Parts: sequence; C-alpha cells; structure tokens
Amino acid sequence: MTSIKVFKNGENYTRIICEGHTGYGVEGEDIVCSAISSIVQTGALGMLTVACANVQIIRDEEKPSLEIIVPDGLSAEQAHDVQVIFATMLCGIADLHSEYSDFIELEVSDVY
Repeated sequence: MTSIKVFKNGENYTRIICEGHTGYGVEGEDIVCSAISSIVQTGALGMLTVACANVQIIRDEEKPSLEIIVPDGLSAEQAHDVQVIFATMLCGIADLHSEYSDFIELEVSDVY
C-alpha cells in the first residue's frame, strides 16, 4: 500500500509525503505505483522549473519515499503557481485513489 499524506496550512498546501509500493503489481512493473510517481515527480518539476520555487525534495529509494516541502518566503507569484501545481497534482492523485483505494491511502490534514 502506498501512503500519501498531504499537509495544508489554511488553504495552502505545504507538504506531501508518499511512502511505500502500492502492491498492485510486481515491483518495477506496478502501473499504479508508476502513475503516482509520475504525478508527484511532475508536480515537483513544475514547482522547481515553472514556478521557479526552491521546493525541498527528499527521496529515499530504500523505503521508498518521496517528499516535497514548500518553503516559506516565496513571492506572491511563486506561491500562487506552486499552489496551482500542487492542487493539480492532488487532483491526479485523488483520481487514482478513487480507482485504486485498496492500494493507495490518501490523507489530507491541516498543520498548525
């Protein structure tokens, strides 16, 4: 099962943590795991290159896990763009979750 935790501060997304393999297929050939990975990595690339935001990306191939942390101090334009990219990424993840909920755990929570 892949665990995806999304954190918000008010209306703003601040962090996403994806951990584990979905178990839908054989590791390395798991289309659901590949879809999640593609969505999250594309979101991270968009935040870095399109929004030009210095988001922190933490990978651990052994766990496996991928984490994206949105930093404080972004310009208004960067913050807007990052939030749009993050929301779009979450749409894709939520759509996968609705089809493969036996393999994906999705949690969105507020951070205080």
